[in-house]
Amino acid sequence: MPLDYAIYDVFCDEPLAGNPLAVVFEADGLSTERMQAIAGEFNLSETVFLAAPENSGHAAAARIFTPKRELPFAGHPTVGAAVAIASLRPGGKAVDRLIVIEEKIGPVRCMARADADGGFAEFDLPRLPKSFDLELDPAAIALAMGLEAAEIGFENHRPSLWSAGVPFVCVPVHGLAAASRIRVEAAQWDAIAPVVDGIPCDIYAYCRDTVLHDSAFHARMFAPGFGIAEDPATGSAAAAFSGVVEHFDGLADGPTALWIEQGFEMGRPSRIRLEIDAEAGRMVRARIGGEAVKVAEGRLLL
Repeated sequence: MPLDYAIYDVFCDEPLAGNPLAVVFEADGLSTERMQAIAGEFNLSETVFLAAPENSGHAAAARIFTPKRELPFAGHPTVGAAVAIASLRPGGKAVDRLIVIEEKIGPVRCMARADADGGFAEFDLPRLPKSFDLELDPAAIALAMGLEAAEIGFENHRPSLWSAGVPFVCVPVHGLAAASRIRVEAAQWDAIAPVVDGIPCDIYAYCRDTVLHDSAFHARMFAPGFGIAEDPATGSAAAAFSGVVEHFDGLADGPTALWIEQGFEMGRPSRIRLEIDAEAGRMVRARIGGEAVKVAEGRLLL
């Protein structure tokens, strides 16, 4: 059964940067096992399979796979899928389109503007971040990351565990120098990684020092349990990280918008836009956005 696909670089505005994503179209006839095998064949951090939605008013149903397992939700597949869907719609001129994608976590509302070559999309977080108790000693976290214990934490920021659908241990490090030296020992991390809702937690390291002057945070994400040594741009981690921003930095009422840079150590610079709406100092809504560029298209001959 031939299947059309496209490759997008997500959270960037030029090819060969950001986070690559495979989008497989009209995947209704594929079994879970077949999707997992195809994701392993692409061997990208994530592959998204689009199919007909249950609700006819929605744009598509989507299932998201890493090379090793399925995810209930992920950021760069959501942005890439929204741009891909918007680019398929006729109309010539790129205009903002409201797109609802059915993911395992539930319906995800997106706004996308796209043409044949790519575009921009943002989505409402389907679930606001939730914190969990983190019982790991910072020294054990540092050891698994190849850092000194003294390099963990800055200001009032300490390691914390958050999930907005996918759980992450969010680890503050002193600065860019410490961030650049991170080398995660997969076996060591797997032995101590917390598990939330059956999902092993990945490491999201961050610092306030940045490469780009208008970025608010610099980040790196490591997911050895998902077959991803390092990810160049992680929207689901940015979604969880919104809880870190609220908890440690506080929020002014109204909208707060900031850019998170990632992927620079990998030679794939990425930029993720995080927007948080607050009332009485508490987060009430949040959005993740970014650009996506189409770099390839083809057909699977299965």
